[in-house]
Amino acid sequence: MLVAERHRKIVEVVNEKLSVRVTELSKIFQVTEETIRRDLEKLEKENLLRRSHGGAVSIQDEQSEVSYAEREITNSMEKKAIAIEAVKLIHPGDQIVLDASTTAWYMAKEMPDLPLTVITNSIKVAVELSKKDQVKVISTGGMLLPKSLSYVGPLAERSLNMYHVNKAFISCKGVHIEGGLSDSNEWQALLKRQMMAIADQTILMADSTKFGVRTFAHITDIGQVNCVLTDSKIEELYSKALEEKGVEVRAVMV
Repeated sequence: MLVAERHRKIVEVVNEKLSVRVTELSKIFQVTEETIRRDLEKLEKENLLRRSHGGAVSIQDEQSEVSYAEREITNSMEKKAIAIEAVKLIHPGDQIVLDASTTAWYMAKEMPDLPLTVITNSIKVAVELSKKDQVKVISTGGMLLPKSLSYVGPLAERSLNMYHVNKAFISCKGVHIEGGLSDSNEWQALLKRQMMAIADQTILMADSTKFGVRTFAHITDIGQVNCVLTDSKIEELYSKALEEKGVEVRAVMV
């Protein structure tokens, strides 16, 4: 099989399955995993797919909700490391809000059983925190998005208006110095904006692959964020630009 044909078929497989691992592609095309990784790198540069930790995900419908199954394999090591760092910013008695990102779910798993109040629009985060006796969990309610298992919409936004929190922990699909924070889903973007509005501080949790990316729905300008938690692979130009805007950057080793 010619290289060009293999590349075309790889894109077809990724778009059909939405996410696929390097090992699986190696077996399908009977080439080494290193060859597949080089293929994925080239295809990502051509904006035909997006690499993830251990594989690739489809970008054929950037505006759709991404399923948890897909998000859990996308840069999972980086997300877990960022979540562990985020938990260090939480103190007994805090009131916080967590979005429906995978990183927030990892936070919920790592969070110690402390006297806290946590507001979330994520079913998975709420279920995970329900295992901790001292954590009071408040769910926003609202319109359910089945792929992400999260609540959005006017009811969710109004419920947030009732509260004030110390810290908002949010993630997003894209972080752009001029374009700000963005998400692929408009409902999620609106709710994250509201989460920031009720918080004294906003902590953005974003792995390095999200920098320089602009997606469908604008959330806010980057200067509205107090702290960015990312991984050590972030390019220096982004960390410097953030610090120039007064945003603290914490890059964790992975």
